[in-house]
Amino acid sequence: MFKITKKSKSIEGVLNISGSKSESNRLLILRAFTSYFDIKNISDSDDTNVMISAINSNQEEIDIGHAGTAMRFLTSYFSSINNSSVILTGSKRMKERPISILVDALRELEVEISYIKNEGYPPIKIKGKEINKKQVKLPANVSSQYITSLMMLGVSLQNGLVINLSTEITSLPYIEMTKKIIERIGGNVKLKSNQILIDSLSNKKIPNQLVESDWSSASYFYSMVALSDLSDLTLKTYYKDSIQGDSDLAEIYKKFGVKTTYINNGIHLSKSDDKIEKKISLDLSNNPDLAQTIVVTCLGLQIDCDIYGLQTLKIKETDRLIALKSEIEKFGVDKIEVTESSLHLENKSQLKSNISIDTYDDHRMAMSFVPLSLLDPIKINDPLVVTKSYVSFWDHLEKIGFEISKNK
Repeated sequence: MFKITKKSKSIEGVLNISGSKSESNRLLILRAFTSYFDIKNISDSDDTNVMISAINSNQEEIDIGHAGTAMRFLTSYFSSINNSSVILTGSKRMKERPISILVDALRELEVEISYIKNEGYPPIKIKGKEINKKQVKLPANVSSQYITSLMMLGVSLQNGLVINLSTEITSLPYIEMTKKIIERIGGNVKLKSNQILIDSLSNKKIPNQLVESDWSSASYFYSMVALSDLSDLTLKTYYKDSIQGDSDLAEIYKKFGVKTTYINNGIHLSKSDDKIEKKISLDLSNNPDLAQTIVVTCLGLQIDCDIYGLQTLKIKETDRLIALKSEIEKFGVDKIEVTESSLHLENKSQLKSNISIDTYDDHRMAMSFVPLSLLDPIKINDPLVVTKSYVSFWDHLEKIGFEISKNK
């Protein structure tokens, strides 16, 4: 358990944030599918290290722990390795996270995949083969990672791949990110409303790649600035023309009085004079990873909020909607309700103090509540869960003036 305290309400300093986990993991798989190229500013997250280890493994069984991205991306990767056989397994929670949509799609491509325990869930056994079929169909409204996994597979296939979508796409920016990364390494992708066409990218020399820092990691500092009295904070390496959907942060946090100034290879965060509304409504279908941070920001600023488009949160590291509701209720709020895809918060009461936050094996649950320490010290249980995406998080907090009391 860590106790987090911030004696002053100012946020000042310069931080170098690790590369985007989403970009890094895509580039690693694409490199494994094609030919070697260097990846600079690669994420130091647990998830990315799991991906590196799995790609280089010659073991018959690979345990990817809590890394849901790795499970989905590696399922397609190992499916394409001719005459291979591998078992992909993971944590208890991973075995509760569905993968049948991706497995069904790969079976349509005549890959042999079987469930070892429960139908539709890991662990799975994959017998890789040379894939010759060119068409596959799947729903696009559950997880964009299923589609991304198949898009990257398509790059490696001799005939490319046509992905037919039976529903509207959820989290479209993540699909667009995959498209742009494939194009950046020389590939060709056509994205239509109900179809994605991926050309083969074999036998091409690929330039070295620089990974932009992770915008979802920046979100916690946006929240801190929103709750601060003064800010002079610089985060590196970020770009105005980012391919990450979570770069919408800069626009969203204008609602909370945060000004973003783009500087050379980074962003500067300061307080704005804009009026802060007493109630906001947001659709985060394209940015679900920002939901926890935004809701906690609303809690700290006593802003009522209606947040929609959260259907994917139920199949993350934990059911994030239920987890958020449980932890926010500890503060004695007037009202918090969740549905299958939305969250509704109303509160004008004084927040209770001396709260301990449970993290549910979920890195974002740990980090999203930390900004509240600007109002009152807060305790975070199982704090090292943050290494899943942001290894240096606690060190970076200390660097900008937070005090962390570490109790075992």
